[in-house]
Amino acid sequence: MGGWLWWIIPLVLVFGGRVGQQFRGALRTRHERKLELLKANEKRQRSLAAANRPPEPVCGCTHHLAKHDRAGKCHEVVEAPTAWDSERKPTEYAARPCTCQQYVGPEPLGTVFAQEIVDLDR
Repeated sequence: MGGWLWWIIPLVLVFGGRVGQQFRGALRTRHERKLELLKANEKRQRSLAAANRPPEPVCGCTHHLAKHDRAGKCHEVVEAPTAWDSERKPTEYAARPCTCQQYVGPEPLGTVFAQEIVDLDR
């Protein structure tokens, strides 16, 4: 019994570290894959939520439809650069009306009322 026990101790010392490293590597890989699956699931949920929302009525000037009048002219005030440095980067800004000429965003659908088709004579 004592003879084979002395062979087990060096085997455990030599090969135990390799098995432990492989086991930890496998756990790390599994953990990374789980994180990737969670991120993919979150991205999928965000995409589904975004797909179920109606389009926002935002013009090309990035202002909402509520900022435009019936003719389409924008009434929002924006900050426009008034002074630049030697590298052509703006250094000063001033408030000016938006230069958008006409609303070009998606037209929201109006509320439609339709009576039910019912034949009352029958």
